[in-house]
Amino acid sequence: MSKLWQARFFTTVNHLRDLPRTTVPEIAFAGRSNAGKSTAINILCNQKGLAFASKTPGRTQHINFFSIGGAHVAMHRKDATNVDEIRCLLADLPGYGYAEVSGDAKLHWQRLLGDYVQRRDQLAALVLIMDSRRPFTDLDIQMLEWFAPTGKPIHCILTKVDKLNRNESVNTLRQAQARLDSYVDEDGEGFPFTVQLFSALKRVGIEEATAKIEELMGLNDDAAAAAVGAINADDSDDNADAPADTQPPTA
Repeated sequence: MSKLWQARFFTTVNHLRDLPRTTVPEIAFAGRSNAGKSTAINILCNQKGLAFASKTPGRTQHINFFSIGGAHVAMHRKDATNVDEIRCLLADLPGYGYAEVSGDAKLHWQRLLGDYVQRRDQLAALVLIMDSRRPFTDLDIQMLEWFAPTGKPIHCILTKVDKLNRNESVNTLRQAQARLDSYVDEDGEGFPFTVQLFSALKRVGIEEATAKIEELMGLNDDAAAAAVGAINADDSDDNADAPADTQPPTA
């Protein structure tokens, strides 16, 4: 079972001063309004109403945090989350790019998101949600270029791929990867940018996205440690059962 299924609402903030005082890794989800961000979060976390899409796209100007660990979805919503047991946080950033949002709201969004993605030490990676039919809008590129100088990974999820035919899907993915590969640092090294296709409707790319996000959050470390422990245990058993003449000679 995916660890993302443990996601539970933690808190919502509208100012940087109210950000969680935790030290665990955070993975932020960003994207244009109507790109399918809330739907992607809900299907990856296997919960219908975890992330809410506003009836008026672009009106939600808060960062919503969901915890992984410290609680489980079967708990009552009023039961407190055990903060000491939280493994990581998912940050659902406000959708951007909706024309009817006021100038003041847009300015607030730019300050909140710009400061968060550039300065938040706990932010381990960004998941950028883009409509596969209209990827890399000006605001998507702005988000990429805000975050790129941190040197942290960005994983791009191209949603609604069910609206494309096979050839269009292949070309879209190839062009997106080429565009991401064009970003290099001062030494000419590429940034840790990855991309995939996704469809909530056709359930395309869910396992790939889940594996990547769990990797970025470090949630695979326990499994790796357990595997190493099992190998070491097997080695110890083998040595214990080894014939006497295979042991190092004694003086």
